[in-house]
Amino acid sequence: MRRAGLGFAVAAAVFLLEQITKWIVLGPLDLRNVGLIELLPIFDLRYTENHGISLGLFQATSDAMRWVLVALTSAIAIGVAWWITREEKPGDQIALGMVFGGALGNILDRVRHGYVVDFADLHFGEFRPFFIFNVADAAISIGVAILLLRAFLVKEGRKENAEHA
Repeated sequence: MRRAGLGFAVAAAVFLLEQITKWIVLGPLDLRNVGLIELLPIFDLRYTENHGISLGLFQATSDAMRWVLVALTSAIAIGVAWWITREEKPGDQIALGMVFGGALGNILDRVRHGYVVDFADLHFGEFRPFFIFNVADAAISIGVAILLLRAFLVKEGRKENAEHA
């Protein structure tokens, strides 16, 4: 359980960063009313409401569906939190913390607003390699990518497991 502190600390940092960026975007920048702020030729702040889950799938078209999505994503977040308490490897702890913190940020948005506020728009002309996203989405995506890369590429512990088999 001692190692779980790393994962939960990362989750807290991601959640806090998510809340600070949302406060800036919705408060001082008033992006909801401004709509678009061009920062760089390839990066804008663009207000978007995501009523679905990842990639805009499973749109919550009713209040009941909104709460189904809250319940579903909360169940997944609880599973990730449980995994954090069981995980021994610091790299996986960090990745799981990113996923957990991001999930909590998006869950709070859905509870508070009924949708997730997205605002980061990376684009190359009209080409967008990603949907418009937020800090939580980025943390979840990076955390999952780290977990997958570590599962397939990192060899730590594989010899020990093979010897005990």
